[in-house]
Amino acid sequence: MSRFTVATINLRNRADRWTARRSLLVAQLLDTLPDAVCLQEVSFPVRQGKWLRTQLNARLGQLPGRGGYELVERRKSHPIHGYYEGIGILSRLPIIATDWLSLGYGGRVALRANLELPTGRTIDLVCTHLHHQATHHEARLEQVMWLTGWLNDTSRVPHQVIAGDFNELPNGPAIRQIKQVYRSAYQVVHGHEPLATFPTALAGPGDWAGCLDYIFISPAVQAVAARIFLNRPGPNDNTLYPSDHVGLLATLQVED
Repeated sequence: MSRFTVATINLRNRADRWTARRSLLVAQLLDTLPDAVCLQEVSFPVRQGKWLRTQLNARLGQLPGRGGYELVERRKSHPIHGYYEGIGILSRLPIIATDWLSLGYGGRVALRANLELPTGRTIDLVCTHLHHQATHHEARLEQVMWLTGWLNDTSRVPHQVIAGDFNELPNGPAIRQIKQVYRSAYQVVHGHEPLATFPTALAGPGDWAGCLDYIFISPAVQAVAARIFLNRPGPNDNTLYPSDHVGLLATLQVED
């Protein structure tokens, strides 16, 4: 069996005290060192993804492709939104190839990276961030149908992992739809989804919380462990968190 770890986190771009919270993000990622991390709401004007990659590798004393993290990114496919924001994948596993899919609704995209495990077997890791309007369930359902159709065309690989901010509760139509083909790693391990992945105290007081973030796996991938992480506040400020979302971390395995 080949084991590897996959994480997902919505970075909240540079909003909500980014310069204060970014050291928490780096430190807590270094505590776990996922093999691959899916990033949403990556700010391109401040080179947020590149900064994170550089900081992690500097502390690891490693170079990309030599034990350190490589980064692939994709801007939103919108002339305005794409200037400011997109998604990305950090990987300590070799990146063989990448491609992407437009998901509409303000330029949302899915980014796919084919990663090589130490045994030589490859997996497809997909990062995505679905439409954000809470009541627009049909839009997210449409996006999931596009996404699953893209991943299950004639070039389909058996080992697939899809991670990101789906902006949909577990009982929403988009999540019910994707679970017809994929399994939630957290649910496989625990028998249920997290109570909530949003918000943290970084977002300030609120009257709503829920699970919006997921790691989905194809039938050929097994979930060994799954948990919430990136969920510790700053030592001197209990409202300062790495992001307004917590992250998810899953240990997965495939047969050699």
